[in-house]
Amino acid sequence: MSQDTTFDTIIIGAGTAGSLLANRLSADKSRRILLLEAGRKDDYHWIHVPVGYLYCIGNPRTDWLYQTEPDAGLNGRTLRYPRGRVLGGCSSINGMIYMRGQARNYQHWAEVTGDDSWRWSNVLQAFRRHEDHWRLDRPEGASDEFKRLHGSKSTGGSGEWRVEKQRLRWDILDAFAQAAQQAGIPATDDFNGGDNEGVGYFEVNQKAGWRWNTAKAFLRPTCYGRPNFELWTNAQATRLLLERQPDGSQRCTGVQVWTGSEMVTAHATREVILSAGAVNSPQLLQLSGIGPGALLQRHGIQVVHELPGVGANLQDHLQIRAVYKVQGVATLNQLASTLLGKARIGLEYAVRRSGPMSMAPSQLGAFTRSSDQYDHANIQFHVQPLSLEAFGDPLHAFPAFTASVCNLQPTSRGSVTIKSARFEDAPAIAPNYLSTDEDRQVAADSLRVVRRIAGQPALARYHPEEYKPGPQYQSDEDLARLAGDIATTIFHPVGTTRMGRDDDPMAVLDSRLRVRGVAGLRVVDAGAMPTITSGNTNSPTLMMAEMAAQWIRRGD
Repeated sequence: MSQDTTFDTIIIGAGTAGSLLANRLSADKSRRILLLEAGRKDDYHWIHVPVGYLYCIGNPRTDWLYQTEPDAGLNGRTLRYPRGRVLGGCSSINGMIYMRGQARNYQHWAEVTGDDSWRWSNVLQAFRRHEDHWRLDRPEGASDEFKRLHGSKSTGGSGEWRVEKQRLRWDILDAFAQAAQQAGIPATDDFNGGDNEGVGYFEVNQKAGWRWNTAKAFLRPTCYGRPNFELWTNAQATRLLLERQPDGSQRCTGVQVWTGSEMVTAHATREVILSAGAVNSPQLLQLSGIGPGALLQRHGIQVVHELPGVGANLQDHLQIRAVYKVQGVATLNQLASTLLGKARIGLEYAVRRSGPMSMAPSQLGAFTRSSDQYDHANIQFHVQPLSLEAFGDPLHAFPAFTASVCNLQPTSRGSVTIKSARFEDAPAIAPNYLSTDEDRQVAADSLRVVRRIAGQPALARYHPEEYKPGPQYQSDEDLARLAGDIATTIFHPVGTTRMGRDDDPMAVLDSRLRVRGVAGLRVVDAGAMPTITSGNTNSPTLMMAEMAAQWIRRGD
C-alpha cells in the first residue's frame, strides 16, 4: 500500500470482471489504477488443481461463506451460497466451464436497455477479444464458421482467456451422450455459437491441466509490471464516498477500505467501478446510502440516493440433482473408494495432468427443451460420473451417475438486502426459488426429460435405476415438491443491480453500466445483467467487463 491514496480509477473486486478491467484500463499509462480485493492472494494450491474446488468452497481462505435465507420453494431449506473471496474471485473456485449463453439472451438485453451494443453480433466481438481457444492452436483444423465465432490467431483468437478440451473421458458419460441423442438431442462440439442446443463434453478454462483463473490471465504478469497499477489484497471496501455537487447531484469520489487493522480512505479522480459481484455490489451500495429508502432507514442509514432496484431482481440457476445407480461400468464412486484408487488418481494427475483430479465439477453438458412449448433450449444438464447426498458429503458406496438439470430462464425473482449497517454482517440472500407456476412446471418436466434419456438403449446395458428423486413420484405436484427437496444452486447469481432504460424505475444502471443519478460510479459484474444468460455465467461477465473497458477508455 503506497502513501499516495489518490488514483484515477478504483476497481472494487479483483474477481472475474475486476481483473480484466484492471488489465485493460492500466494499459493506458496516463491512468493510475487501484484494484481492491477483500480476500488474499491466489497462492493456495487447491485453487489451481481443478478438483480443488472441493476444498475451496466452504473454506474461509477462499469463500465468503454465505448462506441463503430459508426458502419456501426449497421446502424451508437454506443453501450454501459460495462467492470467491480471493484474487480471481469466483474464477478461482468455480466449475471452469466456458459458456457464452445464447444469442437470444443478448438480443433481449438490447431490447430492455434500448442499446444495440448488447446485441449478439456486438458482444461476439468482445468474447473473441480475450478468448484463446485450443482449436485455434492449429488453425487448419478449425472451420471458417468456427473462426467467425472464435477468431483466429491473426484476428482476435489469441487473447488471455484460455479455453481447452477436458483431459478425460468416461464410458458412462459417453453412454449418456448417446442416449441423449437417441432421445432427440443433437450432438455438438461447440456450445458457444449462439444456439447451444445439443449434447457434448464441456470446454473448460484450464491450461495444461491446471485451473486458469482471471488473476493468471489478466493480472500476472502484465499488470504487476506496470508502474501505474496498484493492488491491495485483504482490503475490504466498507463504504463509498459520495459528495453532493453544486447542481444537487451526487458524485462518487472514493471508498473507505478496511485493511484488517485500520480504515483507509482511497480517492478516485475519475471513476469508482464496483466489480464485487451480484451479492457484494448491492450490499456496498446499500451500506453507502444508495438503494431502497425504506430498507436503508430501517437500518439507520441516511438515504443519499434512492434506487429501489438495488438488491432486487436476483436470478439464479437452480439445479435438480437426479441420481441413477448403474451396473457394469466405472464411476468415480468406486475409483475413489479405496486408498489404492486414490493413489492411482493422484499419480495420473502428477504424471499426465489428466484423470479425475483434472475434472471440472461437471464434465458432460446438454441443452434441450423441457417441453414442446419452447422453441429454444430452456434447460441445461450438468452430468457427472459420481453421486453423493449433498455437496461436501462422501461419495455413495454404489456406482452411479448424476444428471443435474436446471431451468435456464427462471421467472422467479429474489433479493439481496443488508441485515444491518455493519459491513462485517453478511446480507440476507433470498433467491425465492420455484416461486412461480412456470418454474415449478419446468422443474417437473425437466425430471421427465432425465427419465426419457435414462430409458434409451445406449444406457440400458448399465441397468440405470432411479435413486433420486425416485420412480414413485410421477405427478407435477410430486416432482415440483421433490425438486425443492433435492435441488441446489449452481452458483450463478445475477441481476441485483440490473441495467435498463431511463423510464424503468427499477433499473439501477444505464446501458453503459453507470449508476443512475450518481456520477463517477459504475457496476461491472453479473449483477448488471437484466436477465440471466442461458448457461454458466462466468464468461458472460468477462464479456461485460470487456465492453465496459472500451466505453471507459473512450469516455462514454
